[in-house]
Amino acid sequence: MKTASMVRGRILLDSPLAQSRRVLQAGRGRLLPRPSRPLRTETLAGAADYRLAAPDSTRVPWPATEVRLGEVALNVRHTPSANPDAPPALYLHGLSGASTNFTDLADLLSPWLDGQALDLPGFGRSGPPPRRDYSIPAQSRLVIAYLEQSGRGPVHLVGNSMGGTIAIQVAANRPDLVRTLTLVSPAVPDLRPKKGSDRMMPLLLVPGLGYRVLDRLDQIPPERRVRALIELCFAHPERVPANRLAEAVAELEIRRGYPWSGEALLRSLRAVVRSYLTLGPRSSWYALSQIQAPAVVVWGQLDRLVDVANAPRVARTLPDASLLVLPDIGHTAQLEDPVSTARAILALLARANDAHREAGVGS
Repeated sequence: MKTASMVRGRILLDSPLAQSRRVLQAGRGRLLPRPSRPLRTETLAGAADYRLAAPDSTRVPWPATEVRLGEVALNVRHTPSANPDAPPALYLHGLSGASTNFTDLADLLSPWLDGQALDLPGFGRSGPPPRRDYSIPAQSRLVIAYLEQSGRGPVHLVGNSMGGTIAIQVAANRPDLVRTLTLVSPAVPDLRPKKGSDRMMPLLLVPGLGYRVLDRLDQIPPERRVRALIELCFAHPERVPANRLAEAVAELEIRRGYPWSGEALLRSLRAVVRSYLTLGPRSSWYALSQIQAPAVVVWGQLDRLVDVANAPRVARTLPDASLLVLPDIGHTAQLEDPVSTARAILALLARANDAHREAGVGS
């Protein structure tokens, strides 16, 4: 008689996720060798040079504007800077996230950066992409198209999780559009099981089960679902202010009213897993090795979704990067510790400016 654990094991063994592991293992000989360059750790920007205000938990989400980008209705939130010379920044959220994931970080950085945060197609309040294409290449092409249409590039590009994967492709393929790159727990290829991760997520990858799992998720009350996501992404869910929780619940209720919301989650998750299987010049690891923009990699030591063991390799694969691992922080450092994340970005800006001055480019 099969036990429940045996049944779960069989489901996962026969799932695309397990098949992906086997393919990746079989193709390891074709992967890039692990970089051997020294690991540079990030030093946070000092309080004397950059006077950061404390995060304002009463800050409401920044105003949103709908931007037509071809067939896509893209929702964009703008965090203006009082400094007319502030360079532009662009923030990209992760799976199940939205532009509101950067409310506090963009606020803290607004004296130095004029920020915009996108709701990626199918997420937040943005419409679905053309041809229902949620692949990482399609998402990166859309971000590139937005930067070209808006004329804001080159930008200081910040991406978390899936947004980090998209940012990697943007920075590798269009270096002219990226000044610096900040990766917060980017979803780089890693098919090892994660302890404490959402048990429902692997089931979304099983053929025939995905939409049934989505239906089940939709039956969970919004507040309970949001709390579950926070517990998954935060090392300390109890630190989330009550108003931020209420905002997330309200956003989920709105999003559930969109007919494409479930499909966006399902197809995007599968797209991330497909990116894990991509080898050679189209892989995320290869793209990382091609990025010339100065970069910082920020990772929570207690990340349950993307193993912090990947952090040193990401930082070493980037030609010009430093690494900051935050103790007692989870998957979304920009939400759980926006001050340290902001200071890491400010240190990156200072390093990039120093490099420009040494090269005679200016500040």
